[in-house]
Formats: sequence, structure tokens, C-alpha cells
Amino acid sequence: MSAIADGDHPEPIQVLFTLHPGFDTLDLTGPLEILHQARHDPKDKTSHAFEISIVSSQPGTTSSQGVVVKADMNYSDAHQNIEDYDILIVPGGNSDEVLKANEEPMTLIRSFADMQKKDPSKERTLMSICTGALFVAQTGILQGLCATTHPDYYTKLEILCADAARRDLGDRTDVMEERYVVNNARFDLGENLDENPFIVSKPPEDPPTTPGSPMSNRNARRASMARKGSDAWRDSNRRRESNARRAALRLGGLRVITSGGVTTGMDAACYLVGAMVSHESAVEVARILQYSWSKGVTVEAVDV
Repeated sequence: MSAIADGDHPEPIQVLFTLHPGFDTLDLTGPLEILHQARHDPKDKTSHAFEISIVSSQPGTTSSQGVVVKADMNYSDAHQNIEDYDILIVPGGNSDEVLKANEEPMTLIRSFADMQKKDPSKERTLMSICTGALFVAQTGILQGLCATTHPDYYTKLEILCADAARRDLGDRTDVMEERYVVNNARFDLGENLDENPFIVSKPPEDPPTTPGSPMSNRNARRASMARKGSDAWRDSNRRRESNARRAALRLGGLRVITSGGVTTGMDAACYLVGAMVSHESAVEVARILQYSWSKGVTVEAVDV
């Protein structure tokens, strides 16, 4: 089911959204709409770039806003078929209850990351929206990476990441005040990074912070290492990157994207379209939806 070139257009890239009781509706529907609108060829409406599925523990899951969403499968089936998926997207909402129970989607997140470490030859992406980053943090996957979440939960994210680092004797996570953060971008460097519409080579000016606050040491953090993203998926077989290089990255080269509050998940989804399909497709999606997205930060998986 993974996206392999076939004829004029590659097959759709397989995406799996996780759901849990009390998820935030826009965390799901915003990125879902952007991926649904994406085409491998913006002029060909039949060339769908992504095929989307939804997993939940219940046939119908109610969001915190009262919207009931039907699932395509339960978590048991998702675990059995996890190899079929190229992208796993984790919405937030009702995070305290999910973290307290330590239930799905945490186990599926771990399985998806473990699969990449066992088989780094495939390009896979784990993406969280809003407080979905807290679920990823509790699994320990964010150790040694950079991450963000809803601004109201920066401190909570730092605490979860610090607890995971102590538990697993791992590296700390750099929590960043950004709309979205991409780790293990793994794209060839372009000659002029300023031409890439999705990536900024360094964070914007730091906002004022209170001494001693979780964000007060941000000036000491490393600058980002930008990577060229356009047409990455279609050109993946021609890229100079080797499986050995990908395997040497953290998590077997799993691309890890965390986004901030609600609409930033749409920003990250636009980035994903530009990175895995084409810049032209991302621009067309934004035109159709009359949406103007904001840039995030792309970093290498380095010790922070």
C-alpha cells in the first residue's frame, strides 16, 4: 500500500490518523482536508496524493466539541497492518485523561517508530498536532529531538520529555516556541535554501521571556539545519541518500513533526504536501482552501 511510482503518478501515500475520546476536531479535520485536496498532478483531479484511514478503539469516537467520527479500523487491526502506512498522524485534545490511562495511541506510536528502526529503507513520518505531542513525548520518542506543542503546554511537554529521558537514560528534548518543528528532514541541500518556501534556516526573533521560565534559555539552543524538500517523495529513488545514512539518524531516520495549537497542524500538513509531493501541489491546495500557511523550523536530529 505504500507509495510506489506506477505509470504517470505514484500510488497514494498511505496516512493513518489516530483518534481517542475527546480529541480536538480541528486537529483531525484541518490536516485531513489539506491532505485530501493534495494531488500528485495539480491539473489531474484523479491523481490523489494521499489515502487516509482512521483508527480508534471505538466504531465512533466523540470529539471534545461533540463531533462523532467513524473509524476505519480498531487499534488491534492497526497494529497488524502498521507496515502499510507511510505517515502516522496523532491529534491532541483531552490529553490529561489519555496520559493518565497510558493507553492508545501510545502503543501504536511506539510500534510505528520501532518499525522504522528495524527497516530504515522506507521513508516514514510521525506527526503530532497540538497536545498530541504529549503522547509522543510519553513514549520517549522525542529524546534527542526538538519539539513543540500548544503554547499552554510547553511546560507539560518539557516535564514529560525530562521524565522520559530519566526513565530511559536518554537525551533531553529541546522544546521550541515554533508553529511546527521537523526532525530528520533528510532532504538534499539545495544551493539556495532561501528559495525553499517551506523551511526557515533559523528560528525567528525570540519573544520576550521571563528569567527562569522554560523558554528563557532558548537563545542558547542550536540553529536549525535546513533541508531541501520539494518533490522529495517522487524523487526518493533518485536521491543520493543511502539506507546506511538514514539508518544512522535517530529512530532509523523517522521524520518526526510536532506542531503547536490547532491550526498549526494545517501548516505542518502543507509542509508535508510540499515535502512529499511537490511545491506546486501545496500551492494549489492552499489556493483551493484559501489558506495561507506559516513556516516552521526544520532541524537535523542532533544532540541538543
